Amino acid sequence: MTQTNVRLWNVDEYHRMLATGIITADERVELIEGQVIPMSAKNPPHAATTLCASDYLKRLLAEVALVRVQDPIQLSQYSEPEPDIAVVRINSRKYVDHHPAPDEVFLLIEVADTTLESDHQQKAPLYAQAGIIEYWILDVNQRQVDVFREPNFADYNQQLILDEDVSINLVAFPEIAVQVSQLFP
Repeated sequence: MTQTNVRLWNVDEYHRMLATGIITADERVELIEGQVIPMSAKNPPHAATTLCASDYLKRLLAEVALVRVQDPIQLSQYSEPEPDIAVVRINSRKYVDHHPAPDEVFLLIEVADTTLESDHQQKAPLYAQAGIIEYWILDVNQRQVDVFREPNFADYNQQLILDEDVSINLVAFPEIAVQVSQLFP
């Protein structure tokens, strides 16, 4: 068996690829653990859920957090994913000089219609390793939320599945209750 060395890219190299046109703005990709990974197409249910959830969270978290939609976060030197929704610390300059880092992230959300498996198997460990305190997957097909809390080195210690008829309090803002039904169209 032939062993192939894989060339991993860091965030600076990834940005240079974007700046020089090696990767174009039309390509939907993200940097995950040094690899440039294509992102899935957004089907109408995915797009509608992302819009509905982000609008609801913006109203709910106004004055306490910034809600970013499909924008990069920098987890490490080798990972700059673009979660569907990132609830981050308020920054007076709107992150003009950097993407939010793990210590600025309160909650990451991926919306899954066709990506449920990869959001569990790839994104959850990635976010846990970075110390993201709370990660949700909005399962469009089942209309439920998979909640991940208490990150450890490779996974989350607490995992819950919530139906749309309940509410959940955020780890970062325990006084704020999120009604699961309001996250879905």
